[in-house]
Amino acid sequence: MRKLLLMIGLFTTAFAASPASHNAFTPDSVPYGPAPAFLQPGAQLAVLEGDPTASSGDFTIRLKMPAGYKIAPHWHPTRENVTVISGTFKVGMGDKFDESKMKAFPAGSFAYLDPDMHHYAMATGGEAIVQVHGMSPVQFNYVNASDDPSKK
Repeated sequence: MRKLLLMIGLFTTAFAASPASHNAFTPDSVPYGPAPAFLQPGAQLAVLEGDPTASSGDFTIRLKMPAGYKIAPHWHPTRENVTVISGTFKVGMGDKFDESKMKAFPAGSFAYLDPDMHHYAMATGGEAIVQVHGMSPVQFNYVNASDDPSKK
């Protein structure tokens, strides 16, 4: 037990002493910025690991959305892994946004969506933060091209 406590103490000290730690984040140090153009304005995005725009490799991002924020029906060519960090995130499957068919996922929930699964989402009951990880590149393909904010 004494060795374990010593090892934990050394790890904690070494980790805290690292001045250029870009591989660990506390909730208040997550580097949020504006969401990319393929998402509706109002959300914020942070890249925690990797490069979501690279031609290959792992990535982890966080998306912070205000209450009522909607993401129109879309799909991705690679698997999407989603963890709800805070708030409630509702998800529905299909080609048409239908709130009555959405399932609510509270903080702590996890889901994965296989490639080409058509889905849509919404933050409800307050701000929601989700963490998404997967393989680059991130590609957002809207079912209805007119839903793509980057085309407006």
